[in-house]
Amino acid sequence: MILFCDTSALIKLYVLEAFSAEVHARAAIAKAVAVSRIAWAEAMAALARRVRENSVDAEAVEAVRAKLRDDWPMFAIVEVTQTIVEQAGEYADTFALRGYDSVQLAAARQLQEAASEDLCFACFDARLNKAAKVLGMQTLG
Repeated sequence: MILFCDTSALIKLYVLEAFSAEVHARAAIAKAVAVSRIAWAEAMAALARRVRENSVDAEAVEAVRAKLRDDWPMFAIVEVTQTIVEQAGEYADTFALRGYDSVQLAAARQLQEAASEDLCFACFDARLNKAAKVLGMQTLG
């Protein structure tokens, strides 16, 4: 099984939040953990927001950033191509998704179609999970 993490799930691998244990457990049994290339920017933005909202967390957030930098090469990265963004545009309309959410879904879908393994889509957005299920993906969140 391949675990595709959108940014909300990816962050749970580094920051203790609700459902972090579930993401860790699924990652531990996955053959690969995959992310979209845009997850980097989204994760860094989420961590920066965390510091802005609570500067006391700055040292811990820097440690998370360092760990993510170290781990990044181990993830299977799905590149954002023209095909993916065109599919994302269709998904945004079909499923009423935000822009980056539709890119995450299109990236996972491309991986699902190319892989010989089952794919589990990990995210914690109800609308995005519903869309993934419609496309035949297992979901975690």
